[in-house]
Amino acid sequence: MKNKAYAVLASIACLLFATNAFADKPVAWQTNFQPAATGIMEEITWFEHYTLWFIIPITLFVLALLVWIVVRFREKANPVPSKTSHNTMIEIIWTVGPVLVLLFLAIPSFQLLTAQLTPPANPDLTVKATGNQWYWSYEYEVGESPLTFDSLMMKEEDRAALGKEDKAEYPRLLAVDNEVVVPVGKTVRVLVTAADVIHAFAMPAFGVKIDAVPGRLNETWFKADREGLYYGQCSELCGKDHAYMPIAIRVVSEDKYNTWLAAAATNIGDANKALMASIDGAEKTVDVAANAAQ
Repeated sequence: MKNKAYAVLASIACLLFATNAFADKPVAWQTNFQPAATGIMEEITWFEHYTLWFIIPITLFVLALLVWIVVRFREKANPVPSKTSHNTMIEIIWTVGPVLVLLFLAIPSFQLLTAQLTPPANPDLTVKATGNQWYWSYEYEVGESPLTFDSLMMKEEDRAALGKEDKAEYPRLLAVDNEVVVPVGKTVRVLVTAADVIHAFAMPAFGVKIDAVPGRLNETWFKADREGLYYGQCSELCGKDHAYMPIAIRVVSEDKYNTWLAAAATNIGDANKALMASIDGAEKTVDVAANAAQ
């Protein structure tokens, strides 16, 4: 019975953490960040928790101070108001205190910004993302013939044709017809620009958010630590269909990526379907193994 219990727990863990089955996306009533998929996002999450150690005590202190002032110095308790106009010690405290707090916030903040905006010298892959009204165009700088394709929000009537009928993995208003595909554990440099108005390339799970400005080439990067399907959106108001301009990045093993890249040079649609089929096959293998263990 004990071994059987361990087998059941192992099978559940395999199903929960099965490679490629994971999809990061917004969820209803979400109040925290999406789970970090890169080292940069882990640092952002840490910094958010770090700042709360300053924000919460300061907020409570100011609230308590306001309540104390309202009660202690109300008109009935002080019919004759104080004539005090200067207190050297108080002025030193409220000047030095905020300076120290800002210093403790500024140092890790600038370190994080430096890490975000300083990509490694030799990235493994470079992808150019161009924002259009209202979709994204991607160009892979690989070999002599770059791979280019457009990525538009998937229409509901196209789910069956694209093989994306699972709404949990391919949610409405976030799923696209052609995802960006990148290998896990590799440094990806993203060159971001726009063809018409200002857009913004944002991928919350990666800690990536940078403006796409016409006539300008901005640069960001990420290194995904785990496989899965990740969703972001344009984060700069860019016109009437701004809300319908999602970003989808699929992180796969290096072998699957190389196979997809070779096939995508000929037909991006067929390459995507073949990649999805290989991922589904891996998930089914895990499911069969789990059932056998039970």
